[in-house]
Order: sequence, then structure tokens, then C-alpha cells
Amino acid sequence: MMRGLTRRLAQAELKRLQQEGTGWWGGVWRPLHHCSALVYREHSASVAAVRLEHLPLPALSKHSVRVKMLAAPINPADLNMVQGTYPILCPLPAVGGNEGLGEVVEVGSDVMAMRPGDWVVPMDAGFGTWRTEVVCEETDLISVPKDISVLGAATIAVNPCTAYRMLHDFQALTPGSTVIQNGANSAVGQAVIQIAASLDLRTINLIRDRPNCGELVKELKALGADYVITEEEVTSSGLHHVFQEVPKPKLGLNCVGGVSGSLVLSHLDYGGTLVTYGGMAKRPLQIPAKSLIFKNITLQGFWMTQWKRNHRQDKACLKSMLDSVYELARSGQLRPPNCIQTPFPLYTQALQATAQRHQRKHVLIM
Repeated sequence: MMRGLTRRLAQAELKRLQQEGTGWWGGVWRPLHHCSALVYREHSASVAAVRLEHLPLPALSKHSVRVKMLAAPINPADLNMVQGTYPILCPLPAVGGNEGLGEVVEVGSDVMAMRPGDWVVPMDAGFGTWRTEVVCEETDLISVPKDISVLGAATIAVNPCTAYRMLHDFQALTPGSTVIQNGANSAVGQAVIQIAASLDLRTINLIRDRPNCGELVKELKALGADYVITEEEVTSSGLHHVFQEVPKPKLGLNCVGGVSGSLVLSHLDYGGTLVTYGGMAKRPLQIPAKSLIFKNITLQGFWMTQWKRNHRQDKACLKSMLDSVYELARSGQLRPPNCIQTPFPLYTQALQATAQRHQRKHVLIM
């Protein structure tokens, strides 16, 4: 009975010390760390559900790492998780953000692969990157080189890797082959343009009409796009003039769905593959029977999160892909998306902007 009382008193004292920010760990009296984090405690269509909170960090274990976050993008998938509509949902309350770059500041005694000062990115979705610091297991992270920009490193592990895999995994493309995509101004679309150019592939890039369309066309062509055409132009005039200059595409990439996805599908060559990796229009993909019967088109889906999970035990494969993408960035063949860098305390305006159409990517800077 006395032993149980002693244990309860010790637990109460530990809780008090944690609240005060000090504690006795590993025989050493040391401060406990806290972080600022963007937390949502319920699923909601409103970004107002995301609020800034101050959270205590757990003590460092033998196998854990304390990381200071440097930058974290806001992607549409992040908002889908807040809304509760994404295939992966974290237990509530949850810290938002799936992608970001951090710097190791402290490691546990048994951590061998990482040292303070190393740059790291999360291995998997649901990490919760919208925070100033985090303590996690060494196996939750993968090291990345420090010889590219913070912005480049923070935005490279999801969208450019998605582009890289789609260009390598679904069709045996050779120099001079053509790829057609919609949503070409998205972060993945911009990466597709640049990686395709590095492989000497031609790209046909569909965008939706908008007030600043001319400016956007110039930006995408500056990245290496061969053709940038609005969906409205394709609907009215087709792509006959383009196919007089380049072969019909064997690979189509669809992140929009609905009529836009059908436009990509209808312009594929015989035996082509349509890869769907998003559905921004929230409309079902319309598939004419003749595309399957007479053109032998293959329909595939791709989700970078699932690919990473399938290869979680094969870090060499993941590292090989990241090394290839980082080399493109290092050589100047892959630039970060044209982002708006937002100081962490101003997170509300970045969330609100991301929820709107035709907005640039926002990256929180810690």
C-alpha cells in the first residue's frame, strides 16, 4: 500500500515538473523542451479549426531524435486531413503537416546514423510538420544533403518524388517521347516539366484559363515546358497542330479528374497509360469505352504515401530516389516551386490562401 502511494506521489511530482518545464532524466536535472504547433482537435471544413498551441516535448529516449523544424509546406492533402476526407487520418488531436525539413539538435545515446546539425525529412505521412520542434524515433526520419536551399529541401520529398516515380514507373519512355498532363501549374506539374526536360522528354501541359494566364504560360515555359495550352483551347481546337511536331503521348498524368482528365485520356496514343494521382475537380473521371477497347489504354493510380510505405523496409530504394532528385536540384535542373514563404506565426493567412483556387504554394518558415 505504501509502495503504491509512493508511486502515485512520484507520478504527480513528475507531472508537476513537466508542467514547470524541468525534470530528472538519466540522472541529470535538465529542462524539458516545448514547441509551438498547429493543432486541430476536430475535423472541419474550416481552417479555423487549426490553432496555435504550446506543447511539451517528450523526453529523449535512447533511439529518439529531437529536431528543430526549419520549413514546412502547406499542401492540399494537409487540408484534406484537417477536413477528415483524406485516406490517412491521424488520431485527434493532431498536429498538421506531412512534409517539411528539420535540423537535428539532439540525439539519443543509441542513435548512430544521425548527428546534431544533420538535415532530415519525414519518412511517412501524418508526421505533423507544422511545429517548431519534435521528438521522434530515428526510424521516422531520413537524412538529406545540406547543399541545396532550405526551400528546395523542404519541398522535395513529396511532389518532385511523385513526378519522378510517375515518369519512371509506368511507361518505358525514351528521349523524344511525349508526356501530357493537366494541372501543369501544380507543384507536381512543375516538377514533371523539369524532370521530363532532364530526360529529354517533350511535355504537353494543360492548364485552366485564368486572368493571369499569359504570365503562367511564360513561367511554365521557363521551366522547360514545350507546350502550355488551356483546357478551353484543347476543347475547341484539339491538339492536331501539336502532333505534327511531336509524337502522340504514351503517358498521361491526371490530377484533376472530370472533363480535364478525359481530355488527357482522349489524346493518348495506342497502348498509352493514364496515371491518376489527384482529383482536384472532385468530379469522376469520364472514360469512353472506345479508349479501352480500340486504343488499349491502361488506367493506373499513384499515391506517393503508399509507395513509401511499400518501400519502408528498403531505405536504400528510397534514398536512391531522393539522391536522384536532389542531384537534379543540385545541378539546377529542378527548381523549387514558386512559393510564398510565410512566417510561422502568420499561419492563418497561408492556410486560407491554400484553401482558395489558383493560389501559389505556401511554405511555413519556422
